[in-house]
Amino acid sequence: MLDSDLAELYGVETKQLKRQVRRNIKRFPDDFMFELTQEEYKDFLRCQFGTSSWGGRRYLPYAFTEQGVAMLSSILNSERAVIVNIAIMRTFVKLREILSTHKELAFKLTELERKFEKHDEEIQTIFEAIRQLMIPPEKPHRRIGFYPDGNK
Repeated sequence: MLDSDLAELYGVETKQLKRQVRRNIKRFPDDFMFELTQEEYKDFLRCQFGTSSWGGRRYLPYAFTEQGVAMLSSILNSERAVIVNIAIMRTFVKLREILSTHKELAFKLTELERKFEKHDEEIQTIFEAIRQLMIPPEKPHRRIGFYPDGNK
């Protein structure tokens, strides 16, 4: 989640949130929080969200992982911060459950596709055998005319 989104949820200014993070930077290793690069900000965020008339943010935004959001609760001590943090953590848990369910469904779907591919070949073989059986057998051609030796 971006610093500006979290600041809005927590009811603080973005610069206040960033100030608190910088004061407690040891609590935020790279896998908890990172600053977006100029390229990431320019190419993705500005295209996605547009820019304000004065040119947008002065500083590159911080992006927080699930662990970083959890750590924010230890540096933001307001009542609202606690409530919002609990809601965010529950959302992350729900997202993980949803992703897990989708992975299981995708796996089961792949298994079914494999089974049907095998059965599809077998079914095609059965249909081909049935078609062969449906073709009337060729009768020996009777020759028309007189046969001197009496054979027909």
